[in-house]
Amino acid sequence: MHKLTKSTLTLNGFARSVFAEKCLISPRNICRGIVCAQHSTTAGQDEVYDVIISGGGMVGSAMACSLGMDPNLGDKKILLLEAGHKKVMHKAPETYSTRVSSISPGSATLLAGVGAWDYITEMRCKPYKKMQVWDACSDALIIFDKENLEDEMAYIVENDVVAAALTKQLDSLSDNVQVKYKSKVVKYKWPMPQHSVEAIPWVQVALASGETLQTKLLIGADGQNSMVRRHLGIPTVKWNYDQSAVVAVLRLSEPTENNVAWQRFLPTGPIAMLPLSDTESSLVWSTSHQLAEELLQLDEESFVDAVNSAFWSNENQSELVETAGSMFRSALSALMPSAGSPRQLPPSVAAIGPKTRVMFPLGMGHASEYIRHRVALIGDAAHRVHPLAGQGVNLGFGDVACLTQVLSQAAFNGKDLGAMQHLLEYETERQRHNLPMMAAIDLMKRLYSTHSAPVVLLRTFGLQATNMLPTLKEQIISMASK
Repeated sequence: MHKLTKSTLTLNGFARSVFAEKCLISPRNICRGIVCAQHSTTAGQDEVYDVIISGGGMVGSAMACSLGMDPNLGDKKILLLEAGHKKVMHKAPETYSTRVSSISPGSATLLAGVGAWDYITEMRCKPYKKMQVWDACSDALIIFDKENLEDEMAYIVENDVVAAALTKQLDSLSDNVQVKYKSKVVKYKWPMPQHSVEAIPWVQVALASGETLQTKLLIGADGQNSMVRRHLGIPTVKWNYDQSAVVAVLRLSEPTENNVAWQRFLPTGPIAMLPLSDTESSLVWSTSHQLAEELLQLDEESFVDAVNSAFWSNENQSELVETAGSMFRSALSALMPSAGSPRQLPPSVAAIGPKTRVMFPLGMGHASEYIRHRVALIGDAAHRVHPLAGQGVNLGFGDVACLTQVLSQAAFNGKDLGAMQHLLEYETERQRHNLPMMAAIDLMKRLYSTHSAPVVLLRTFGLQATNMLPTLKEQIISMASK
């Protein structure tokens, strides 16, 4: 565990200055609140929780499980607040859900550590060992795979299955982790300085039921429209991509091993087909709002034709770009004859699943601060990304692993869990990881949102060169696997 040293503070300052032009981080005085006063026992001390997690989605539930299973936090009172109903699933549903996540090996390790992964694999999940990404405006492609296809790159899991597995684990942690379902937060009251007339030592959480709770540390896991973040007044830079994602379950024309994740960049946005089973895949089609609406209105046959055309049609390719790309590819092959991976053809789609096609808007957002005194943000409450790289929930699970480690060490050292000193370590480490990933995803989205010939040529050369460099591809896979 890192100690808060001068170099750590310098790094934290560096992390806060990244992307200053886009104001992703607003520099602030790091010294605010580092020295936190220790408060004496107050009235109602028995009602004070050590940690309250606001938001019981996948990331919030994983946070509760992770804290509840940490040996250094065994004597702490932890509460998870979930506005919705309890998510129980005794067996896998007959049909697949439209909402899925690509779970990285790092996230799978976290879920295994909290005891949820075995339940997920018993229910259902589909590993994939290769990912093929290619451009609709040229013949360029890049193939990511592990050596000899021995290891999984990631796992496609339905969000409902992940939530149910975590809920089951929460039930087994009832000794030190409580869960309040159907509990809507209406107000937060933040700790005030000791010299204030209204000085309070802890965060106060008011529920719609009229109940008021207190906590030494509040963790905001309440999504992209986080009430915790908004009520704290933390500045957030965000923008919409003028795109929506259409999701559906696809039935393949014939059974296949189906261990490849396919993604093609169309001029209107990326389309991805992710394996669910030998006969079904999940569709995530990011496109303009207008086209998304039109896709929802199509009859099944027309929708299937549109999906197949999006993966197979070459109508957006130009002879000039194709000729230049072919020459560049030949030159690379002469320099590195054994590099690169052979192209595969995606499976064709025969039908769609029985569940309704749905769409949701896409955007990006980043909170300038992940922490305040006695408060930390995790998951979409702190950062939101485009789904093209499948990293959204994985960034959140990374937050969970990091914050658990920081709080575990604080508890081991007898420190106040809500003190800024170790929360700063969490913020520094996660910003150092999240910001480069977010920048890369945003750049990729913008680079592939045009069919201008010079840009198409530039990205064609880039894709082809990257595909011929195994070391670079391994570095990309390693970063995405965390």
